[in-house]
Amino acid sequence: MRRPRSAVLLSALAVSLTTALVPLTPAGAAGATLTVNVAQPFRPVTHVAAGGLYGLAENGRPADSTLLPLKLNSLTQPAPGVGQRPNGQPPGGDSLLVAPQATRVGAGEFIRMPDIYPNFPYGWVSWNDWLAKVDTMVRARLNATSVTNVIGWELWNEPDWTWNTSAAGSFNDGWTRTYRAVRALDSTTPIVGPSTSYYNRSWLSSFLSSAKATGTLPDVICWHELGDPTAIAAHIADYRALESSLGISPRRISINEYAATSEVDVPGRIASYVAKLERGGVESAHRAFWYEYGTLNGLVVNNSQPTGTWWLYKWYGDMAGRMVTTTPATQTGLDGFASYDATRKIVNVVFGNESGTNTVRVTGIGALGSSVRVTLQSTPASGRFTAVTAPTTVSTSTYTVSNGQISVSVPNMSATSAYNLVIQPVSGVPSYQQRYEAENAAVFRAQRLTSSSASEGGYVGRIDNNTSTHSTDSYVDFVVNVPTARAYTMTIGYANATGATATQGLAYNGGAWTTVSYPPTAAWGQFGATVGTTVNLRAGYNVIRLAKGSPNFAGGTGYAELDYIQLT
Repeated sequence: MRRPRSAVLLSALAVSLTTALVPLTPAGAAGATLTVNVAQPFRPVTHVAAGGLYGLAENGRPADSTLLPLKLNSLTQPAPGVGQRPNGQPPGGDSLLVAPQATRVGAGEFIRMPDIYPNFPYGWVSWNDWLAKVDTMVRARLNATSVTNVIGWELWNEPDWTWNTSAAGSFNDGWTRTYRAVRALDSTTPIVGPSTSYYNRSWLSSFLSSAKATGTLPDVICWHELGDPTAIAAHIADYRALESSLGISPRRISINEYAATSEVDVPGRIASYVAKLERGGVESAHRAFWYEYGTLNGLVVNNSQPTGTWWLYKWYGDMAGRMVTTTPATQTGLDGFASYDATRKIVNVVFGNESGTNTVRVTGIGALGSSVRVTLQSTPASGRFTAVTAPTTVSTSTYTVSNGQISVSVPNMSATSAYNLVIQPVSGVPSYQQRYEAENAAVFRAQRLTSSSASEGGYVGRIDNNTSTHSTDSYVDFVVNVPTARAYTMTIGYANATGATATQGLAYNGGAWTTVSYPPTAAWGQFGATVGTTVNLRAGYNVIRLAKGSPNFAGGTGYAELDYIQLT
């Protein structure tokens, strides 16, 4: 957490776009060009940057209805028994108390341990005091047997300036003591750190060398990007080189605070952050906290109304299938991120951070046909207090595909606004998304893997854990959106090479459990087999869980890998 040093907030309004799209060849392009290569996917859609620091507060704030469309990846929330008073507010957002809501919307949680203190920077007392607090926090989490979504202990926050060296000794030694205290009680939950306030190679080198020597390396490496997205790619590349030079196996990366006060409510700027975080291969990234907790960092006003920036994350949440390569002309201006859902033949491109007339060049779309329908939307920088009921539809046009590509000219762009380009066959697509890839879902204590026989090339395996305490249960949560309330046939693509029938639990929207049976198949990672069942879903968003273990479920038998679910 960092607090604003001044009352800085952008509330610029986007320029209204009224000019229709005009198909252009690349030779006629004006301004900057963002190139999207649909034929070059690089990872499954997991909405890595859809998360926030202190995004949730007790009593269901914000409303589930504003969270489900965003497909939240993860959150960083305060420790159990939180004492932190962010910006003078009462303590709130206790990770264990908000866990039921986070679980309802499919989000994992990092627990930020130093938020047990009331002040920021943290008011160190003594080692006896801190270790007693660590013991209390970890035991509280372990005793909360209905909480299954904790994905990491964050041992400290911004130690490069908040650690009290004179009173507590060196941070590297403090990290080792804290790590060992957590591991003495909890041997499995990933440990996250060091969570520095910015990327600092020399600081990280000292920390990693010490952690390697003491056997206390974090499972998830973390630092913050709070003011300039243009350096993100270089920071990640430099970290990977540092890691290799020290003989450390690759860590998962979380940027669990991103965007400065002047950027966090500016969708055009956020588009640039998300693009760079996706391309950089981070596992998770969270919007920084600057003002009020329980608003998903300014995405929701009045508990249930979206702001302009919410719509950018809604477009992000609509993405499915695989992320595809985007190439900006430079790191400083026009940028964006894109996906391709091959099962529906839909390309989504979200972009911004540039003014004037610019071009989005989309290649590798021959599979969509000789003509495509292109819809362009925009959303303004409305600030964190102004609701935006819907994005603006700028235009819908038909483009001729030439050599597998089109170039879309976007006139009158505002650098503070974000834009959404949806490309689909002119013949249309299904009225709602029917297939949901397992690797796109929220995955807990299991692993995303790849296979040439899997739908969209990915699946989820090692769904192995069923424990009495449920803290390490394995399950997959699918956030689905259906048009009407009715019974749907749910087809599940799977593999089961145990030689015997395996089972998993099935529940949706927190309801009763049933069992799904998976007859044996020829081999692991080879797909084509399916089983079917019926689910009664409500209109709109639903969360469907397939589990080896979960609270209130007796547990599955054997093992099965998940490729996708399909609702018809």
